[in-house]
Amino acid sequence: MTDRLIIKGMTFYGWHGVLPHEKEMGQPFVVDLVLYLDLDQAARRDDLAYTVDYSRVFQLVKQIVEGERFNLIEALAGAIADRIIEGFPVKGARIQVRKPMAPVGGLIDYVAVDVRRWRRN
Repeated sequence: MTDRLIIKGMTFYGWHGVLPHEKEMGQPFVVDLVLYLDLDQAARRDDLAYTVDYSRVFQLVKQIVEGERFNLIEALAGAIADRIIEGFPVKGARIQVRKPMAPVGGLIDYVAVDVRRWRRN
């Protein structure tokens, strides 16, 4: 069984989308993530060295969402997942990217993608 570290509702402003006005004006994006890792030693030792520093995860996600540009939120979510797996000692990551102002021609709560990636050994 794998434990989970969850960060929900990270909100950033980014310039992702296919349409020209999305690339020029930008819009908010909301990211939720679940990191799969063994938290037994962190719980027993009460030591950050045995878990993931979620402030570093937040900064990485912020850098990707605010500092890079993607046409598709699928590509954005995939990039976040891949870089978390590359940079942190996790077994896997589940990333949801929500686009509350997606241009669909009507009112919606949001459009979202949910990707899951696992470390390959």
